[in-house]
Amino acid sequence: MALSRRQFQQLVEDHGPALYRLAYRLVGDAHEAEDVVQETFRAVWRCRARFDASRSQRAWLVAILRRRVADHWRARARRDWVTGIDLPEEPVWSPEPGSQQFRDEIQHALEQLPEQLRETLLLVVVGELTHQQAAQVLGVPLGTVLSRVARARTRLRKLLQDKRDSLIS
Repeated sequence: MALSRRQFQQLVEDHGPALYRLAYRLVGDAHEAEDVVQETFRAVWRCRARFDASRSQRAWLVAILRRRVADHWRARARRDWVTGIDLPEEPVWSPEPGSQQFRDEIQHALEQLPEQLRETLLLVVVGELTHQQAAQVLGVPLGTVLSRVARARTRLRKLLQDKRDSLIS
């Protein structure tokens, strides 16, 4: 059954904020995250005829978002290579007051996690997928997702604790 305009609008309203949070954590920049989410919803609209109401809407949207994030990174790598410019890792300016403070510690700790652990954790915690849905999106067994989430949480907790301890001493 094709997705109607009304159903599409409901998807945007219901899942847009969670997709934005996930995109932000995956790409690390507010404007780029907005672009990725916009591209995700464009892709959803283009493939609306393949919408399957019996499957999890969030898992379907996150799978599309992951592909847009991969596209984003490929385009960024090409752009950086073509221009020969090394872009700073940190944004030059912050689009929202206080957003840099929100980004710094948690985002820095997330960026230190191995990619598989980070992505799995973000799908479950930020993307609000069930462990089973995350396993389907990633194409791995449920046990792998459970293990990755547990290891990611442990490492993230340690990274944040080490940061806090270094500030205290």
